[in-house]
Amino acid sequence: MTEAEAEKETVKTAPDLAALEQEGEIAADYVEGLLDIADIDGDIDMDVEGDRAVVSVVDVKGGDLVGPHGEVLEAIQELTRLAVHRQTGERSRLMLDIAGYRERRRTELTELGTKIATDVKRNGEPKSLQPMTPFERKIVHDAVAAAGLRSESEGEEPRRFVVVLPA
Repeated sequence: MTEAEAEKETVKTAPDLAALEQEGEIAADYVEGLLDIADIDGDIDMDVEGDRAVVSVVDVKGGDLVGPHGEVLEAIQELTRLAVHRQTGERSRLMLDIAGYRERRRTELTELGTKIATDVKRNGEPKSLQPMTPFERKIVHDAVAAAGLRSESEGEEPRRFVVVLPA
């Protein structure tokens, strides 16, 4: 492969920063509209992480926009993705966070994945976890891999879960 062909291939696979920023803008406008309708105060931050737009509602005051186990947050994220799709015609991988819930959850799940991997190493028995969202399963898979073990997802949505396997 020539240098020009390699550069062309890199351009094809690199995320389109302008498109991701536009996606973030559309999503932020949509979420801001939802907050206005619900009469909830909050500031909105936008960013791009890797190959996805990230919109965060920070300093949120009033209303539980996360819900039990993040269920309301997941629903708002899906609605926001649909709003982005409606305007762009492209499938969105947008990540929405509210009041730092996802970051706290990432920390909890990383600790859980590490602990379960340690238990599986010690007793040699596979361990199944509770059903999780794709976001949550990815974090657990990464933590288990970092601990040197393998994991798989089993079941059907919305009851899909991680199984940590011995070496």
